[in-house]
Amino acid sequence: MQRRKFIKDTLSGLTILLVAPSHLSSSCNKDDDDKPNGKTVVVIGAGISGLAAAKKLKENGFNVIVLEAQDKVGGRLRTNRTLGVAFDEGASWIHGTNGNPITNLAQQAGMNTAITNDESLVCYDIGGVLISDTQFDHAEAKLETILSTLKNNGSATQSFETIFNSMYPTYTNDRLWKFLLSTYITFDLGDLDKVSSILYDKGEEFSGEERISTNGYDTIPNYLANDLNIQLNQRVSKIDYSNSKTKITHNGTTTEADYVLVTVPLGVLKSGNIQFIPALPKAKQTAIQKIGMSCVNKFLLTWSTAFWDDEQYIGYTPEIKDKFNYFVNVKKFHPNVNALMTFAYADYARLTETMTDAQITDEIMLHLRDIYGNSIPNPTNLVRTKWQTNENSFGAYSFTQVGTKMHYFDDLAEEINDKLFFAGEHTHIDYFSTAHGAYLSGIREADKIIDLI
Repeated sequence: MQRRKFIKDTLSGLTILLVAPSHLSSSCNKDDDDKPNGKTVVVIGAGISGLAAAKKLKENGFNVIVLEAQDKVGGRLRTNRTLGVAFDEGASWIHGTNGNPITNLAQQAGMNTAITNDESLVCYDIGGVLISDTQFDHAEAKLETILSTLKNNGSATQSFETIFNSMYPTYTNDRLWKFLLSTYITFDLGDLDKVSSILYDKGEEFSGEERISTNGYDTIPNYLANDLNIQLNQRVSKIDYSNSKTKITHNGTTTEADYVLVTVPLGVLKSGNIQFIPALPKAKQTAIQKIGMSCVNKFLLTWSTAFWDDEQYIGYTPEIKDKFNYFVNVKKFHPNVNALMTFAYADYARLTETMTDAQITDEIMLHLRDIYGNSIPNPTNLVRTKWQTNENSFGAYSFTQVGTKMHYFDDLAEEINDKLFFAGEHTHIDYFSTAHGAYLSGIREADKIIDLI
């Protein structure tokens, strides 16, 4: 599921990306100096970026308080185990294991993983018609060519969809092309009518295997949270950094700090639910407004017996784009579990949040029955996500929409008056929209604060 890797490999060939050792040093390795230094840091948000920073700051002698709005740590690294199998509602994969800080962190945290093979795919058209490997490979190769040249015809004011449709009008209503654009572009980036036609290829990738978590991605935040002072169910409403000490208002109480690290998702910053005094600098406000926030929702369904192909992925090409067109065969890495995981993206993902579980199940089963016949049974259970209306995220992850400039990611990462700091995947210019980008941003900000002492 390394979709951006597909884009990047298309444009520049496979490159092994190395990150400076200082950035990859685990926040779980204690530094030499862990004596109290008399300084207090309040970290807002107990996602992977906030926890990584808090861990490193604590090990360097800071008094660290983590304020988390939810009832558990992890942020968008959430795992639902109600059906007896770990269903990761947010991040599921380690995208490229070579040099990726999540690789070692996952091992330390006890997160089990399995290799997933993008080539293990079978794809069906409407009517259960199998799309041949030749046809699929030809279209995929054509997409590679298009991705390598489309940005040359793009502009800062036009979307990927606008340019693509003008250049390749015969593909606009082709169901296979809808599938490819949906699962390769929209899934990884965001709404095609909002994705920038000149920045769709931005963002770096690590090389190596694609590994999916099998016992839950939340093992990582749970591990990082060990021995930290974390206050749950604390929703921050105001940050006043106008004086020597910064005052953080949460649940009607106030906490003072020498430094504050804000790690809430971009969607929360966009919502304006946190008041900053004084208002954030214009450059940061512009970045918050201009960078996009995508929506991807995930759905896990279980059955008593399996009826589907013994492949890692099952594709389907419906008329409606972004709608339950891609299925992960969970049985491939959980042999005793009969389950499929599917997705909805962009506007259709947002639409699903207005639908009942029964309506969702009916729509998914229409696709599966078109592939495998009307005799297949209904699922025994369904669990799902609703990221767009989740007040703790208001979306899935950031992306380069029309109007985005790459320096906006750096603008989001810029500290203010050496008192107010920012981390999260949306603040990492190279690895935005990823768990590893979020982690690295937390280490980056911890280092900034440490350097002030």
